[in-house]
Amino acid sequence: MLRNRRPLNAEHSQSYAQSHLPMSGLIRKRMKTLFSMLIGLLIFQVLVIWTVEDLTLFESIWMTMTTVSTVGYGDYAPQTLIGRLSTIIVLFIGAITVLTLIISDFIEYRFYRRERSLRGLWIYKMKEHIVIINTPQHGGAQYFLRFASQIRSNPGYETVPIMLLTRQFPNGLPPELTDMGLVHFHGTGSDPSALQAVHAGSARHIVVLATDETDANSDSITFDIAHRLSELNLGYQTTSECVADRNRSRLKALGIRAVIRPVRTYPEIMVRAVVAPGSEKVLEDMFNYEHDHPHRYDLLLEDLNWADIVSALIRHDIGTALAYIDDDGEVICQPPIKQPIKGKGLIVMVRSIETPGLEVVKEALERYRKFLEKWRNSQESDSTDS
Repeated sequence: MLRNRRPLNAEHSQSYAQSHLPMSGLIRKRMKTLFSMLIGLLIFQVLVIWTVEDLTLFESIWMTMTTVSTVGYGDYAPQTLIGRLSTIIVLFIGAITVLTLIISDFIEYRFYRRERSLRGLWIYKMKEHIVIINTPQHGGAQYFLRFASQIRSNPGYETVPIMLLTRQFPNGLPPELTDMGLVHFHGTGSDPSALQAVHAGSARHIVVLATDETDANSDSITFDIAHRLSELNLGYQTTSECVADRNRSRLKALGIRAVIRPVRTYPEIMVRAVVAPGSEKVLEDMFNYEHDHPHRYDLLLEDLNWADIVSALIRHDIGTALAYIDDDGEVICQPPIKQPIKGKGLIVMVRSIETPGLEVVKEALERYRKFLEKWRNSQESDSTDS
């Protein structure tokens, strides 16, 4: 698969930039030409001054630079007619004029880049970044803000660049997003040239969001984008949302790495799918009642440690203990395994079909207590015999 990969590399993006952003290319080309002219004029002036004036090479360079920069310390000045004429023609007329043009072009370039950036038309040089295609229909800015903060809290992702490929934000990204370092390109994932512009082939991860998390028809747009990414052999690094479960298999068939439901209030699920593929399945199960779900059991806990409780529930095919409720009503996740548990309830991940009842859980814990007691007695008996 990787052997046939046709990445959207820097050369493709550069050619796209040259063909779609001629103004930028012209400004940069003109600035390079002017810089070459300026350097040529300065070298020529230094050689003239060094030849006709009673100055060393360093003194000639110093006088030339202070003159062209209009600082003019006055410690050195041309004394000969040739030196003065050269200074007037080469520096005052030529070099200073060229320098002014360079500064003017630089300012023009900065304004041009800022305007293009605001409109989402600037092509950034990026690699190992995250590309997010599409924008949630509601609360897009808040979703991206939470996604960025969550993704960057993971080791190895603290400074990861994030690029948005979207038709939203025509007047520029909200300040809170730019402050987080997010940038955007105005386009759609269905456009190959837009995928080139965001350097999709060099991205670390690609995320395809549903355009409308409430409309299954939006899956057709997602499928089109996923198909284009698959053609470029980028499916293995793509995480995609899917509104209708019946469409999941179609996306999976394209080689998409992870497919999840849109959960707008919890972008953390998308972050988990990106950073730890497969964990999204566990998290999704917690939000539905189809396969597994977390269930609360109100019962007294006082003489077992966490390892005992987890083992008892698994050995009796009840489920996986996720947390317990202490006497103050606080939910305690991942307690120390050897510390005795004292509380009034358990949160257990159980199968939605035939969910075990409270009495079954109590019986499992009681049986495990008897098992532990029997085991301890046997240990004491063995130690006595020895």
